[in-house]
Amino acid sequence: MGGLLNRRGLLVGGLAAVVSVAACGQHGSTPTVASSVPGHSDPLEELKAGNARFADGQMMHPRQSPQRRAELTDRQDPMAIVFSCIDSRVPPEIVFDQGLGDLFVIRTGAQDYDALIEGSIEYGAIMDHTPLMVVLGHQRCGAATAAVKSLEQHKPAPAHLAEVVEALKPAYLEAKQTPWKSLDDLIEATIRAQIRATVAALRTDPPLAMNSSNNQLRIVGAHYALDTGIVRWSDQ
Repeated sequence: MGGLLNRRGLLVGGLAAVVSVAACGQHGSTPTVASSVPGHSDPLEELKAGNARFADGQMMHPRQSPQRRAELTDRQDPMAIVFSCIDSRVPPEIVFDQGLGDLFVIRTGAQDYDALIEGSIEYGAIMDHTPLMVVLGHQRCGAATAAVKSLEQHKPAPAHLAEVVEALKPAYLEAKQTPWKSLDDLIEATIRAQIRATVAALRTDPPLAMNSSNNQLRIVGAHYALDTGIVRWSDQ
């Protein structure tokens, strides 16, 4: 863990230095938040619209042409960062019906994050000025299921999965305080608690908190239902 923290310190220090220099060159100017998607000024509304198309089976598959690919060979300007689970059933670009260059996507089991993940998120938010950060959990998460079963049965998880279980333990303990009646209820409560905890942690990360307080970054939680394809949002 010490190595991770040291590497994060180097990355964040470098980001802060670059941002400081950029700020000096923009003295007196007011930062603006813009979407990379033509015709849309609100990235969150664009993701909501894209998910509605996906859930309804009316996908447009936008910005996936050879021309779009050529436009992005030497630049990118994503409108959002999506931090989601590794689950193969929840690919953000498809769930939100987006195209090439629209999203920064970071994926780990049950949105478990560490210093390197934080550094990657900070890169998108600070270096590329991405205006929206989405923490996307989902129904029947396999990582959360494995963690809850391990903790409920007091059976250690194998290999590095034990680290995932340990990372999800606070969410599990919060979920245990809810009026759950079945193991499925407890798993779902753990998934939602993990979304809330991750959003809260990211909002208190100093570089991200600074951008958020300046209205340059919005951090929201979201939950994807495998049964319907619908993403429900927690905008506050």
